[in-house]
Amino acid sequence: MFDFGISELGVIGAVALVVIGPERLPKVARTVGAMVGKAQRYVADVKAEVNRSIELEELQKMRAGMEDAVKEIQASTADAVDDFESAWDDATQAFKEAPIGVSSDDFGYLNRDPSQARPPKKNFRLKRSAVPHWYKAQTAQRRHAQSGAARVARFRPKGR
Repeated sequence: MFDFGISELGVIGAVALVVIGPERLPKVARTVGAMVGKAQRYVADVKAEVNRSIELEELQKMRAGMEDAVKEIQASTADAVDDFESAWDDATQAFKEAPIGVSSDDFGYLNRDPSQARPPKKNFRLKRSAVPHWYKAQTAQRRHAQSGAARVARFRPKGR
């Protein structure tokens, strides 16, 4: 704030001692110190308020920019969804209209309610595995579970 050296402070102290007197000098020094402290705090508060207002303006500009970006993204996704829906409708038009000689019951699987679908029946003897059927057939591994009687009947010689 003020640029005082030691020599200037000594001169001010000597003048204050002569003018004010040694009895009242400590009280005046405390009062001046308190006023200088209040002034510094007031200046610091004003600086902080100015900085806050500048940051607020920057945040508002950033927020406006983000809102514009969100609106643009929403508009572009809405256009993309509309384009996809129209392409999907065009692609599935053939399934919606039954061809000549085919009844609408043939396409009944398109109109089924998924909540009424039944899970497939499970064969508890046949374990599901990650090995594909074509690989099992190529390597002569069993693909289906057979009972003992069925296996005997399968490999029984033809003459008997």
